[in-house]
Amino acid sequence: MKIIERLDLGEYVTFKPNRDLPRHRWFYFKEGFSRDLVIYLLKKFKVDEDMWVLDPFMGVGTTPLSCREYGVNTIGVEISPLFKLIAQSKIEDYDVEKIKDYYRYVKDYKERIDLGGVPPLLKRGFTKANLIDILKARRAIEGISEEKYRNLFYVALLSAANKSTLFIKDGSKLRPRRNRNIPPFREMFSRTIKNFIRDIEETELKNVSYYLYQGDARNLSMIDDESIDIVITSPPYLNKIEYTVVYEMEYLLLYGDKNINPIRSYIGLTYSRRDVLKLSNLDIKEMPPAALAYFNDMYQVLGELYRVLRRGGKAALVVGQGIFPDRVIKSDRILARIARKIGFKVGDIWIVNKRIAVRDRTIKIGVAEESIIFLYK
Repeated sequence: MKIIERLDLGEYVTFKPNRDLPRHRWFYFKEGFSRDLVIYLLKKFKVDEDMWVLDPFMGVGTTPLSCREYGVNTIGVEISPLFKLIAQSKIEDYDVEKIKDYYRYVKDYKERIDLGGVPPLLKRGFTKANLIDILKARRAIEGISEEKYRNLFYVALLSAANKSTLFIKDGSKLRPRRNRNIPPFREMFSRTIKNFIRDIEETELKNVSYYLYQGDARNLSMIDDESIDIVITSPPYLNKIEYTVVYEMEYLLLYGDKNINPIRSYIGLTYSRRDVLKLSNLDIKEMPPAALAYFNDMYQVLGELYRVLRRGGKAALVVGQGIFPDRVIKSDRILARIARKIGFKVGDIWIVNKRIAVRDRTIKIGVAEESIIFLYK
């Protein structure tokens, strides 16, 4: 195992390069990586059209969509129903004339909207006029009979709402915009649909097999043993386990007051004494419970990846080191040791980003890195 600096790839593990790419830009997902990274790894692994590529933490679907563009079969798994819906919408084929017909229906939809039972966050998040128009569009979209077109319009609604909200996403929080010059939702929605149509017309998606599932990466029971050739994924980073507060408005707009669990991932959320037994020979017992819970869950994830990968299969995991008040935990090295214990051969670890970790804004804890771990079966 070699530790190699590849800081030239730093932007590849962010979502930023996707902002100008057709379909990929339909929903900005700050936790994701880029199409550039997926294509780079597909070429590095010499993937051909008969192979299968898995992303068990697919988020909004960058890996599956990139695989359709590249021309390789793909499977994606995501625990969040919101992100799975977005991923599915981005990867589907569409009839542009149907989209135009459905847009006319949504645009001309008439219904009186009562704001009496609307959640307070939505009332704070939009001007009254925009909120009424958003809820009216949502009501119209609910009437679209074809599921994939209905979901496409839901994604357009969320994208347009993000451009016409009074909040901005700031890390894991929502905060008010300083610039209160908010564009009308109707204008943003019209522009979004036009952009979607242009992207659909301009993007060539290859005729490959693809399956997207809502599920937990610790239990990939929907995937057969030794059926996957390549894994490209990014598990949640240690100590960055966040409930989707930052996406709460999207959940409310899409699901209303339904009891939908908005969690992004279960990785590292629970911990028990039994977890220590599985990790006992990895010399990581003297760690915060959150770290032990994280590595226990990743033990299960890596075990599942080993099960579904064929002999000769390869995996690339984008991971971040964990920042705690008294230390930086080198997650990449520990995950590599866990992978080796499970049976993987550990290749190189590429360091792609570095930053100074501090607490209380001024006290330096250490240097935290983002890495790509390469594993082979």
